[in-house]
Amino acid sequence: MLRSGPVGSLREKDRGYRAADMNPGEHSSYRRLFGASVRSSSSGDSSSRFSGSPSARSPGPQRRTGPSGGAFLPLTRTDSGHNAALNHELKLVRSNEKEQLQGLNDRFAVFIDKVRHLEQQNHSLQTELVSLRQKQNESRVNQVYKDQIQDLRDQVLTLNQDNSRLLVEVSNQEEELKCVCLRLEQEQALRVQAELSLKSVARDVDEAAAIRLNLERSVESLSDEIRFMTRLHQEEIQELRCFMEAQQASVEVDPPKPDLTSALKEIRSQYESVAARNLQSAEDWYKSRFSSLSEQASRSSEVARASREELGEFRRQLQNKTIETESLRATNESLERQVTEMEEAHAAEVSAMQETISHLDTEIRNLKGKMAEHLREHQDLLNVKMALDIEIAAYRKLLEGEETHFNCGLSFGVPLSLPQSRPPGPESQGPDPRRDPDPRRDPDPRRDPDPRRDQGRSAKEAFEEEKEEEIFAQLSL
Repeated sequence: MLRSGPVGSLREKDRGYRAADMNPGEHSSYRRLFGASVRSSSSGDSSSRFSGSPSARSPGPQRRTGPSGGAFLPLTRTDSGHNAALNHELKLVRSNEKEQLQGLNDRFAVFIDKVRHLEQQNHSLQTELVSLRQKQNESRVNQVYKDQIQDLRDQVLTLNQDNSRLLVEVSNQEEELKCVCLRLEQEQALRVQAELSLKSVARDVDEAAAIRLNLERSVESLSDEIRFMTRLHQEEIQELRCFMEAQQASVEVDPPKPDLTSALKEIRSQYESVAARNLQSAEDWYKSRFSSLSEQASRSSEVARASREELGEFRRQLQNKTIETESLRATNESLERQVTEMEEAHAAEVSAMQETISHLDTEIRNLKGKMAEHLREHQDLLNVKMALDIEIAAYRKLLEGEETHFNCGLSFGVPLSLPQSRPPGPESQGPDPRRDPDPRRDPDPRRDPDPRRDQGRSAKEAFEEEKEEEIFAQLSL
């Protein structure tokens, strides 16, 4: 921050000198580095922003530029208001789109201007400091300049540190973004592997459950068999013990004692009955167990047979469906080929029809042109016919007038002659003394009193016939 007081006034004075002495090519190096889009927030920025206003332009036709820098058509005075509104709207749109970049560029340009201005001030202050040291006239202004220079140096260092810190943060953020993307890819790969391992573990669990059920069933069957064999062996051992005891008792018994023998017989009979009952019960249990196992085996065999039959049925159905699928696929392919052929044939027919239509259109246009030409010729012939009719009527009137004139001349006895363009002869050279000096005397009564009348009628009829033939010939064409 700049200090207030004399130092601020000196700074404003130096800034005014700088603005007065600055040439247009001062920022050429900065423009080469950062482009011409960077503009400072000083008075040059405001002048450049408002240079495109209609009030600053010449009244003649000018060229305007769009947002991309391309040239438009020259403007006239009539659309100057529209041009101004369009320029204002384009400026607003461009300022809204590049507001953030403009702010950063403006700030950076301001910082560059500040650094350059501070360097210039530093140079000037160093020059003044050298001069003051040479003069050995230190004053309070020297200390103020030193403080100002130190403050400016601190600001420059702070700005450089902030710039480097921002660059480091940007690079760190980019590295962190790359690391995050790499971790994301790794986590996605791990997730895919975990899903695959989970599927394999699920299959293993299902297989283990099936094996466990089979083992439990085999354990139950083996335990039942062990119990049955244990019981059977115990009964056999019991029978053997009873038999051995009976043998020992028969050996040790004294024959002369009948009461003991009867008692032993009774006991033996009892044991035999017990053994028989136990044997019968064991046989019954074994038979029942065997029958149940046989029934279970038969049921299992029936289930297996039904399963095999169902599997065979499914296989037959699958084979039938496969055959149907193949037939449908072949039918589909044939239909697709037919559709393709029909489309090609239709396209060929359409193209042929289009060619025919275009040819017919061309013929129609030619016929229309010919018809229009014939209509024009017919109209011209009608105009010629009307003109000829008018001319014929005029000639007819002239001939009728001459006939009337001839008739009137004959009625008064005065021969009248038609002016004819005959070659000059002896008649045009003067009166012949050998002829009658009075041509108006009565003609020969044996001849036609007016031979030129018949000559005029024949010329009239020939002229009319010739004109009618010409008209009919033109109409026939």
